[in-house]
Formats: sequence, structure tokens, C-alpha cells
Amino acid sequence: MEIGLTHTSTLTVENKHLAIQAGSGDLEVLATPVMMALMENAAMLAVKEALDEGMTTVGGHISSSHLKPTALGKTITATAVLTGIEGRKLTFKVVAEDETGTIGEGEHLRFIVDRKKFMAKLQG
Repeated sequence: MEIGLTHTSTLTVENKHLAIQAGSGDLEVLATPVMMALMENAAMLAVKEALDEGMTTVGGHISSSHLKPTALGKTITATAVLTGIEGRKLTFKVVAEDETGTIGEGEHLRFIVDRKKFMAKLQG
């Protein structure tokens, strides 16, 4: 795996993505948690093909601004760039945009885990 791996994920804002539907606000605009989930998706996909078989990544932390609203029907993109690797810990710069420009930006941490071992933790 190498620094600079990147991926851009895209979403068209539907009713289910609005703050009033997600419970994160009472306006009909893109919900912050939806924007951040798209950022996480981009980070996951940026490194997916570089992982060994049976491995995946899980989110550990995300910190992001949400600078301006996005309306129903608009398209947003989230781009993640791998900026750091420390053992199993991966650091990404994440940026979300719509047709008007940047709507949010921040940093996201993911950790490389073995799928089976991780899921086995649910069994107690």
C-alpha cells in the first residue's frame, strides 16, 4: 500500500439523505452524517484493492467541517486521499463537494482488520 491512493464516491441527494429524515436536523438539506458516510465510503474504496485477501478496513475516527447546505436532487462527491500509514492505522484527507464547490473537509482514520477475527468479536 502506498501514500496517495485515492477514490471519489458520488451520491445524488434523495429524501432519505436529508437532515430532517436522518434526524440530524429539521431542514430539507443534505444531512451531515450522510456527507461523512460518503467520505468514509471513499476512504474504504481508496485502499480496498491494496489489501490482502480476507482483510478490510473499519472507521476509527472522522473529523469534518460541513460548510454549506446542499439541496435535494443535487449531486455530491467525496474524495479521500491516503496521507499516512502507521502499521494498521491509515490516515486520509477527505473533501466533499457539490456543484458550488467544497461543502466539507476533514481527516479520517481507518484501521486494517481481518474480517473473520473482527466479526468474531460479536460472538463475545
